[in-house]
Amino acid sequence: MSSVAAVETADLGKRYGSREALCDVSFAVERGEIFGLLGPNGGGKTTLFRILSTLLPPNSGVASILGFDVVRQAQEVRRRIGVVFQAPNVDRKLSAAENLHYQGLLYGLHGKPLHDRIEQLLRDFGLADRKAELLEKFSGGQRRRVELAKGLLHRPPVLLLDEPSTGLDPGVRRELWEKLRTVRTEGVTILLTTHLLEEAEHCDRLAILDRGKLVACDTPAALKREVGGEVILVETQQPEALRDGLRQRFQVDPTLFDGQLRFEHPRGHAVIPELMEAFPGQIQSVRVSQP
Repeated sequence: MSSVAAVETADLGKRYGSREALCDVSFAVERGEIFGLLGPNGGGKTTLFRILSTLLPPNSGVASILGFDVVRQAQEVRRRIGVVFQAPNVDRKLSAAENLHYQGLLYGLHGKPLHDRIEQLLRDFGLADRKAELLEKFSGGQRRRVELAKGLLHRPPVLLLDEPSTGLDPGVRRELWEKLRTVRTEGVTILLTTHLLEEAEHCDRLAILDRGKLVACDTPAALKREVGGEVILVETQQPEALRDGLRQRFQVDPTLFDGQLRFEHPRGHAVIPELMEAFPGQIQSVRVSQP
């Protein structure tokens, strides 16, 4: 396998008049990763997504997909990416099979290879029994599956998704992520934008954008460790006495929050037995969670 990154940016910048949408953004996505761009609305995610999908030129810096520059070699990039936008991009007056058929024609596919690929994707996404139905009869989650199938129709090695879970209920969101993990096992690199923290948890690595700047890039677990240790919540009928005891025994500074004592510890799950042994009878319940 080539050592060239699936997606790479270096000092990428974009301005809209006097407003700076992206400022010196640099990162690399390895092949086979599920890589997330996380951040608030207006953080720069959509601008970066449009640049990577060749729809918007940057003002400075460079971006490449599999070694091809997104500006100078845009056609080469487009042959190698599948794109699923946040806004719906299917024709509701066509059937699922027809939507995929016309997408295939745009990529120069035709005949039996196109037919077989459509049949395969419809089976993979659980839509084979509804391939002849108009999409206006489909649920939002089913239409999203058709959009994902469109993005994968020409077997792209890189799939770009712009907030793929927008408008989906939790059950459909879980289904979508099951499909994405299956796609990843087939060698496809996935880059997605999101502002949902539970969705970001599924990514191998995350780049956090805020006001156009890359403020962090690492695995979800590593980023949470930077925030702090595991959070311990202790319920007790003697909060003041127990707080003093915790300060002396564990060198922590608990805060009283909603009737519970709260403090952080780098190994919260391991300290629970010692905590229960040190204060017998004073603790009614204890709970550990990650940041």
